[in-house]
Amino acid sequence: MVDHDLLDHRLADVGIQGIARNWLCSFISGRGQRVALGREMSSRHSLVCGVPQGAILSPMLFNIFMRPLAQIIRSFGLGCHQYADDIQLYLLMDGHTDSAPNTLTRCLEAVAGWFRGSRLKLNPSKTEVLWLGWDGMGMRDQLPSLAGAQLVPLPSVKSLGVILDASLSMEAQVTATAKATFFHLRRIKQLVPYLSRPNLATVIHATVISRLDYCNSLYAGLPLKLSQKLQRVQNAAVRLLTGSLPWEHIHPVLFKLHWLPVEYRIRFKVLLLTFKALHGLAPSYLRDRLSWYAPRRASRSINSNTLVVPGPKEVRLASTRARVFSTLAPVWWNALPHETRALQDLISFRRACKTELFRLAFGLEPI
Repeated sequence: MVDHDLLDHRLADVGIQGIARNWLCSFISGRGQRVALGREMSSRHSLVCGVPQGAILSPMLFNIFMRPLAQIIRSFGLGCHQYADDIQLYLLMDGHTDSAPNTLTRCLEAVAGWFRGSRLKLNPSKTEVLWLGWDGMGMRDQLPSLAGAQLVPLPSVKSLGVILDASLSMEAQVTATAKATFFHLRRIKQLVPYLSRPNLATVIHATVISRLDYCNSLYAGLPLKLSQKLQRVQNAAVRLLTGSLPWEHIHPVLFKLHWLPVEYRIRFKVLLLTFKALHGLAPSYLRDRLSWYAPRRASRSINSNTLVVPGPKEVRLASTRARVFSTLAPVWWNALPHETRALQDLISFRRACKTELFRLAFGLEPI
């Protein structure tokens, strides 16, 4: 659906000129397609839109084509995240829950107009609304329409494979993850007689552990009953891999495999995000949540590489303080040894951080 003429203009808007622009235009122009059915082949049809599927340049060209949309959304004061063709709008209501503000209505009208002008099809039926922090179902008749379709708040939505509800409890996501991983474990169990242990470990990591680790930083600070669901999945995967019996204690087996328990895998992910945010390797909205500690008077702590932990005035709700990145990240970061916090290389930090968490998880003496 990417119009070639419009893409040419937007390449110029971002400063791509001369030979580079001509080269990119020649990359997408002059292409065609035909349909094969058995031995029959249709005539060639020239393509005047679209970017080649599977080409390395195609995602970049698509992002350049979609770039003006984020600028339009932010001009109305709304936040915006874009993941390829998945667009998310964020609006802070500041406690006014009686109706959606006119800003949202005008923004959606501008978005629909931009799609028409860009010769793209906007599908309102796939648009979902999540009202965070309040029972938004009462806003059913207060939300604006999008391209003629009335928007309706939903109890939960899926964002990049993660199920989010209005209270961000993550209960639905944890339940879905546990269900999917146990399903794969039952399927893998049938392969145990035919796979060597290294190959079995590869399959378990690819189908089970990867699902436990996906976006697991969102599980930080969850109630014990939810984190235990995830730990039971890891325990079952470990027993399947090692053949250990159900009544055997799982900690020694995890130690032998050098696997961090789920609780520490979550902490490891948050610390990695913290390191990346502090060193310009993560989105700016994460970096904005962190502040270096600077004592009022010169002291030895001035070079300790510690972060400010927000107090009750900054984060008032106790439930939020237990889970929010701006609180958990500084607390866990400051608990790391000074030598680990001082590292500047990501690979070195990963290694040192995992070693420290492994020591904490299994009660080992510091080296």
